Amino acid sequence: MLRSWNLNLVLNRDSALAVYLQIAQQIIDEIKRGRLLPSTILPGTRELAEKFNVNRKTARLAYDELIAQGWLTTEKRRGTFVSAKLPHFVPHKHASMQVAEIHTSQFTSYARHLVPQDHTVLDQVIDFNDGIPDTRLIPFEILSRAFRHALVDSSRANRLGYDDPRGMLILRQAIASMLNMERGLSVSVDNTCIVRGSQMGIFLAARILTRPGDCVVVERLSYPPAREAFSSCGAQILGVGLDEHGLDVDELETLCKQHRVRAIYVTPHHQFPTTVMMTAERRLKLLMLAEQYDFVIVEDDYDHEFHFHHHPVLPLASDDPAGRVVYVGSLSKVLAPGLRIGYLVASREFINQCSSEIMLIDRQGNSVTEFAVAELMGSGEIKRHIRKTLKIYGERRNILVDLVREELGPFVRFDPPVGGLALWLRLNEGIDIDALAQKALLKKVRVLPGSLFSDGETDINGIRLGFGSLDANELTEGIWRLKHALIAQDRAISLMD
Repeated sequence: MLRSWNLNLVLNRDSALAVYLQIAQQIIDEIKRGRLLPSTILPGTRELAEKFNVNRKTARLAYDELIAQGWLTTEKRRGTFVSAKLPHFVPHKHASMQVAEIHTSQFTSYARHLVPQDHTVLDQVIDFNDGIPDTRLIPFEILSRAFRHALVDSSRANRLGYDDPRGMLILRQAIASMLNMERGLSVSVDNTCIVRGSQMGIFLAARILTRPGDCVVVERLSYPPAREAFSSCGAQILGVGLDEHGLDVDELETLCKQHRVRAIYVTPHHQFPTTVMMTAERRLKLLMLAEQYDFVIVEDDYDHEFHFHHHPVLPLASDDPAGRVVYVGSLSKVLAPGLRIGYLVASREFINQCSSEIMLIDRQGNSVTEFAVAELMGSGEIKRHIRKTLKIYGERRNILVDLVREELGPFVRFDPPVGGLALWLRLNEGIDIDALAQKALLKKVRVLPGSLFSDGETDINGIRLGFGSLDANELTEGIWRLKHALIAQDRAISLMD
């Protein structure tokens, strides 16, 4: 089957981005421009390889990437097509780069579950947390050397006084460069603000975007501190459902027709807590709804680096010509939460408002840490560390998936996640999750019940198992203990019956 016209794309041979990813991204761009409509047939890999003068394997990798992300589908003996599930996307000819008008306005049980209340009792507890990294993997010698350089050089240059509340220029430059090269954004230092972890970025976004009474949409299962950040600023929180494809954009559209929605908070790459990745068609519709109903998307991309099946899907912020996405990221999962390095990316006007808010609550961050992290980014050490830990976390994910299938199979259902540092388990009906969590703690294993992530209106028969911070032995022992807690719970249910 042949196309009636050529697919005219141009590669940049000087780009640091892999050729197959350039091809994939340009095809995505053509779909978004409306040039490649749903169900359109694409050239075969041989034809594509000849056109670009590349190896046929490179063309296959590009198509495999797009199929994995949901942009394309393949049919045996017929060819490769633009997915019929994608919406007909027709962008405005002159999209504004300005973010919607922004207003400035004036933990709960989840936090208590994260912090052991009695360290003497919990020292030997195996903790399936919410997905934190393993700080034992930090390259301590390299990090300490970077801190020493930062401290000595900053002191000698008299740079340890007050500085830009948006963060050290050298780190903002490094992060902007990383986002442009690896995540498809087009930002400068003026669009970037350093914050003390992603939670501070979320709170700043909530404070700037929200006035008392404004409607903010959050998925019914979501990150509790984010929900509470918006609530603390007076927002009326509206819950929206999600399924195996991510946020329910049809339900969101219904909410938009009923309420004047100011913002929505989402974790599209690895949905928190369920780990689901939002599909391409839903991403497109979410962006279209933001423009149609004039709301802002707060995108929390908290663990972008850890994706195991294929190249990470680019953020919503990479496809944001109207400037409606406030992008929150973090280096906490890459290095350690204790280093407190996050970042917020948005329009220059929004970042200037962040600067004003920071002057009220923080003045500026830790300049020594920021200089040290900038050195690690510039030298390539962070990228090397990511490659190393991605392999380790991928192995731990596989170990945990096998353990859950073998040991917990009669009690749970789950879908192995394509990325992130946690599993989401759906337990059999009749199992009391909160009672199970208590029984598990008695057996020295701690799990996070699904009720912690709920908006309170939905019964959640699930638990989140973070595996990043646990090695193979700890994972094995933890699942064995959890199995025995489930057996004890099952016996208790049988006795009641």
